[in-house]
Amino acid sequence: MSKPFKSGFAAIVGRPNAGKSTLLNHILGEKIAIMSDKPQTTRNKIQGVYTAEDAQIIFIDTPGIHKPKHKLGDFMVQSAVQTLQDVDLILFLIDAGDRYGPGEEFIINKLKDLSTPVFLVINKIDQIHPDQLLEKIDHYRQLADFAEVVPISALQGNNVDTLMQQITQYMEEGPQFYPADQLTDHPERFVVSELVREKVLHLTEDEIPHSIAVYVEEMKEREEGAVYIAAVIVVERSSQKGIIIGKQGKMLKEIGKRARQDIESLLGSNVYIELWVKVQKDWRNSRFQLNEYGYKEEEY
Repeated sequence: MSKPFKSGFAAIVGRPNAGKSTLLNHILGEKIAIMSDKPQTTRNKIQGVYTAEDAQIIFIDTPGIHKPKHKLGDFMVQSAVQTLQDVDLILFLIDAGDRYGPGEEFIINKLKDLSTPVFLVINKIDQIHPDQLLEKIDHYRQLADFAEVVPISALQGNNVDTLMQQITQYMEEGPQFYPADQLTDHPERFVVSELVREKVLHLTEDEIPHSIAVYVEEMKEREEGAVYIAAVIVVERSSQKGIIIGKQGKMLKEIGKRARQDIESLLGSNVYIELWVKVQKDWRNSRFQLNEYGYKEEEY
């Protein structure tokens, strides 16, 4: 007799830079969520689909919960908190090396109001001593009634298989929502724009903070089978535009080159990409611009 098929939705929540996107990408074996050592990299809810022979888990990688400083920040936090209402399981991801603070307290208070099972997932365990890990587990167990506590290293893959087994155990029997080869419900244009934004974050370091947005203006397949992409990088100041373009356009070319490599891997075809840079002052506080760049007001 075959095993019953299980399915459900699991939200990954936590403070910025806890490793949520790294965990999602490792589970899926493919990059759909961008990664950066800068906090608040994820802005939208990224939905990733994991399919095995006996289960399909839809993971929702939420923006890091933080104190917002502008309308974009409001969108990110509300997006993360709203997700908690609509899932079957919550993974509260913490950085093993971080001290407990107001951010963790805020999230735990939100979780206490829910009847949904919550796993405490302690990430980056390779960076601390085992004794420190035990102390952290004891501390968090006193703060909330976690269904499971699972220490992992999302980057190295340590104990992620065990985490997946435990997640599957908590899911109920259900249908397969997506085809087995589908990894995300986001349109390709969205993932492409995110990959371009990731390269900007990597290459400009602290010179360009989170005041950039990227949107795909055109994406079409040409007769020779290559995909043509025209994308726009939005910044808030003219000085930032100069940094992204670089001397004789070198920075913009490097961003395009690195993005093209990831996009070709994603699409499985040759890619020709053109990038432009546009100045849009204070776009993060404009409801109209937020909607234009994919941060939809109806998702608040």
